[in-house]
Amino acid sequence: MLRSFEVSGFKNFKNTIKLDFSDVRDYKFNDNCISDGLIGKLIVYGKNAMGKTNFGLALFDIVSHLSSNNVTPNLYDYYLSTNSPDNFAAFHYVFQFGDTQIDYSYRKNDKQALLWEKLLLDDKMLFEYDYIKKAGDTSGIEELAPTLNWVFQDTDSILKYVVNNTVLGDSHPLRLMMRFVVNMLWFRSLDENRFIGYKSKSDDYLDFIFEPSVLKEFEIFLRKSGIEDSLIVKEDNDGVKRLYFNTDTPLPFFKVASNGTKALYTFFYWYKTAKDVSLMFIDEFDSFYHFELAESIVMVLEKMAGTQVILTSHNTNLLSNRIMRPDCYFILTKDRLTSFANATGRELREGHNLEKLYMSGEFDVQ
Repeated sequence: MLRSFEVSGFKNFKNTIKLDFSDVRDYKFNDNCISDGLIGKLIVYGKNAMGKTNFGLALFDIVSHLSSNNVTPNLYDYYLSTNSPDNFAAFHYVFQFGDTQIDYSYRKNDKQALLWEKLLLDDKMLFEYDYIKKAGDTSGIEELAPTLNWVFQDTDSILKYVVNNTVLGDSHPLRLMMRFVVNMLWFRSLDENRFIGYKSKSDDYLDFIFEPSVLKEFEIFLRKSGIEDSLIVKEDNDGVKRLYFNTDTPLPFFKVASNGTKALYTFFYWYKTAKDVSLMFIDEFDSFYHFELAESIVMVLEKMAGTQVILTSHNTNLLSNRIMRPDCYFILTKDRLTSFANATGRELREGHNLEKLYMSGEFDVQ
């Protein structure tokens, strides 16, 4: 799992923004939001233009150079912060697998090319390499893979090169880290189906629903969300199968469905097809949802054991200890990302009304 992440110099983040998943309090409620001593489910709040979307993109930058999975075009335009004194963006990830920690950091320029990379395994440095000077200390990784050809001139990432060209057991920490990165998923709750990670493409986005059992499950899912219409799949005159509302005159789903219903389709698609997702980031996940529906989606996500989930939202109705807990709600400002538990000197208890405290300015971070 991911233990911590920090970024600086990326998009609107001039200074370092850090998310520490290990900052867990001893609350005795909603333990399902905590997994292996780390925060497993959290919601990020913040005013418009604070960078909630950009934080998700920063977190998923690692996907672009360690995997071949999809990165929707144009999401990483205007890569560097215009206010940063450095000509690079810096990323720092700490992963935890059992008692083992992997500390991975790197820097990229405005072309998203690696400038520098460093990897530590349980505080032992495996390598540090400067791609501009073409020099560094690789003694630790050479010890791990003594038969590997150490020619880095055409290598876009030493870490990826080593893992892809070295025989390591499935339980080796570097394998576990790469598997975690490959299975990360970022998406927006919109019908455009923009996504990062997990798959190289999503050609099945429109037709995965054609399986009768999946279609039936989606109908049940919609009914729980207050949508009573039944669905059918029919072949049109052009020979292409499409999804329709089963009305007296069938209506094409993607042409007449509301934005909220389309968002539910996108969520259901990923919920069904990304079963082994390691970390799921849903940007503005409830933009088109009624507050009760948003709550039900959170409850569904909380049941995804072993998957870290990050949601961004403006919906204050979700600020309740009945749903999550103070160390799982975060506020993003220009300078920091702070949990409710750390944003006040008040000792927060299960009976506190978090929404009321939030609206009164209790958690305002200066």
